[in-house]
Amino acid sequence: MSAAPTPAEGTAAVNTADLYDERGDELASVSLQFQSLGGRSHFSGQARTIRCFQDNALVKSTLATPGNGNVLVVDGAGSLGTALMGDMIAESAVANGWAGVVINGAIRDREAIAALDLGVKALGSNPRKSAKAGAGEVDVDVEIDGVTIRPGSMIWCDPDGILVER
Repeated sequence: MSAAPTPAEGTAAVNTADLYDERGDELASVSLQFQSLGGRSHFSGQARTIRCFQDNALVKSTLATPGNGNVLVVDGAGSLGTALMGDMIAESAVANGWAGVVINGAIRDREAIAALDLGVKALGSNPRKSAKAGAGEVDVDVEIDGVTIRPGSMIWCDPDGILVER
């Protein structure tokens, strides 16, 4: 194991390569190349999901609720046009006990987020803020790179990638 930041309370850091070797086809691997942008390199938990497009109101409100060590998966349709999370929302996630956030889209405030004890995977960054209308859906099945992520399914993330329980 590497000297990674402390994983979520009550869980041990899991290397996705080792986990895949152990469990194989029980797990789906997201091959899309997400960047590791948070201060926690290894994170896992039960998935909560949001589907939205260039509107982060649901991301903000969800991460303001108790995370209980869960991982929020946001399907932003791969858009890099606006950021779906910045440092203030990420700080809220830490304060509320979220293990991490996976965003199929962009974040902003990369340097501040990198200093937080939060796992963050995103496609990249853009300083442009998003809409705040609340458009989107919470706790629905989302599909990223052909992998379906259902609310409540386990997800594991590290610098090698993302695995999801089938």
